[in-house]
Amino acid sequence: MRRSLVLLSAGLTVLSTGLSAGLASAQNNTPRNLILFIPDGLRALKVTPETAPAMAEVRDKGVNFKNPHSLFPTFTMANGSAMSTGHYLGDTGVFSNTIWTNYTSVPAGDTVVPFIENDAVLGDIDEHFKGDYLNEETILKMARDKGLSTAAIGKVGPTYQFDHTDKPEKPGLHSVVFDDSTGGKNSVALSDEVKAALTKAGLPLATPPRGDNSKAGDAKTPGTVVANVAQQAYFADVATKVVLPMFKARNKPFVLVFWSRDPDGSQHNTGDSLNQIKPGINGPTSMAGIKNADDNLAQLRKALDELGLAANTNIMVQADHGFSTISKESKTSPSAKVSYDDTPKDFLPMGFLALDLAKALDLPLFDPNDKNAKVEGNKHPKAGNGVLGKDPEKPDLVVATNGGSDLIYLPNKDKKLAAKTIKALLEQDYVSGLFVEDSLGRFPGTLPLSSINLRGKSATPTPSIVVNFRSYASDCGEAPTNCSVQVADTVLRQGQGMHGSFSRGDTMNFMAAIGPDFKAGYVSEIPVSNADVGMTAAQLLGLRGSQNGGLVGRVMSEALPNGIVPKAFKSVERSKKKSENGLETVLNVQRVGSQRYFDAAGFPGRTLGLEPDAGKQKTAGK
Repeated sequence: MRRSLVLLSAGLTVLSTGLSAGLASAQNNTPRNLILFIPDGLRALKVTPETAPAMAEVRDKGVNFKNPHSLFPTFTMANGSAMSTGHYLGDTGVFSNTIWTNYTSVPAGDTVVPFIENDAVLGDIDEHFKGDYLNEETILKMARDKGLSTAAIGKVGPTYQFDHTDKPEKPGLHSVVFDDSTGGKNSVALSDEVKAALTKAGLPLATPPRGDNSKAGDAKTPGTVVANVAQQAYFADVATKVVLPMFKARNKPFVLVFWSRDPDGSQHNTGDSLNQIKPGINGPTSMAGIKNADDNLAQLRKALDELGLAANTNIMVQADHGFSTISKESKTSPSAKVSYDDTPKDFLPMGFLALDLAKALDLPLFDPNDKNAKVEGNKHPKAGNGVLGKDPEKPDLVVATNGGSDLIYLPNKDKKLAAKTIKALLEQDYVSGLFVEDSLGRFPGTLPLSSINLRGKSATPTPSIVVNFRSYASDCGEAPTNCSVQVADTVLRQGQGMHGSFSRGDTMNFMAAIGPDFKAGYVSEIPVSNADVGMTAAQLLGLRGSQNGGLVGRVMSEALPNGIVPKAFKSVERSKKKSENGLETVLNVQRVGSQRYFDAAGFPGRTLGLEPDAGKQKTAGK
């Protein structure tokens, strides 16, 4: 049954009344403008007036969300899907940045496990899943359908996802889309109006490359030491010199999404800490990435002032996830004991999960990113992904490699294989928490996918097992969430950056808001999440869309003038039974009405924010 997006969010009893006073403009069908600014991978506690003055000003003069939450798995496309729809991942089906689609995606390189931060790949997946792989309407689509001006600018993948079903070749209103691929053969087409405005502003029609910021290095060569300045300067110029003036001239409300690749890109590829845990993602390159994103926000706010738009524009700033320094260490992994040409001795290779499971389950391993070539000897899968079984075209098990967590799919829903896989995973020291598809049954030491809102109405296949990797805090001299370290299944090196885990370092993203529809100088301790961002944006804009699933966020009423300030409660959920070796998956939860927020999860003592005495867990990285 398809229900109203706004009506369903209002179904939370704690929010069913009291919003009208704070949202009069939206209810009069004259919504104010909205800018969603996403500083990818920004950790909440790294923002100070010195490190990021523009973001600190939004936080300190507007609303400071002190209890923020990225959705697990804490990846970009996953959380972008939540922001753009207001739905949890069980509904959007964007379970990570790399997923199993159960068909071969040609634009992704002829693989069944595409990396989806790519416009052509998203278009291909859309086509395969009835024209809308998200299976839910996005706020840009709803705003465009209502006649608002809409634009999405920034990092390739999540930017396009905000209005991925828009077809520029068809008549009607269209979103303005700029990302890394703009000007290339697989880019979203620019209108003649936009091209003319670019030329008038002296800006090129194609996005410049990332340059040295894209250099990740290798086991012997450090990665980048510069932020993504030139590319993001172009995006900021496009927003401030082309899009905002164009929208002002149209004299109607607008929605602008600006997705800053930094600090994420600089933290991933940092060359400050090759094969060393410290400084990790707290070195000068990461800090330059934070400043770069902050400079972009400052430029946007300055343009709003100069164009006379500031007083009528709400700004919501929210990172998609936090971040952690990568560890490649394990004492139990068989793959870490093998010598690889591109991996330091005793370190985990890329694809260690697929390699270790192939050995434990005694199943042949094939590489879905190398024409299903068999992986043998001292080789590892090229992209870490693996298909296991006698026939790679009909695998028994698929591993989609992502970083701080991986996805496992069992195409045949084999419960015996699920039990063997779980047993093998429980023996590895790099594992910290397992979540299993509900229909496979309950297994000692695990929790069901439904417990973390990963089971819903998704169009794409639901993972059978989600594997969270171990995390801890280094002695970096800052708050534990700023010192987060995690084992990561990635081509990146120890000392570089990753996310995706259930560490509080990864779930604690930066969130703040400012504008005429938000309180001023308000500090909120109430938990909020990226799903709430989508629901609140829809409410501010007076948008009502249809939907398929019911896993939705809530309107952040506590941040709105005269809005209800709900009460929050803490609880701890855990496996019904411990595993044979005494492990149990524990989940720290906060509740607002029927809404659940996930702080951290895993095996106590192996997840940052989930200490051995899990029953007394504090939140917000304290």
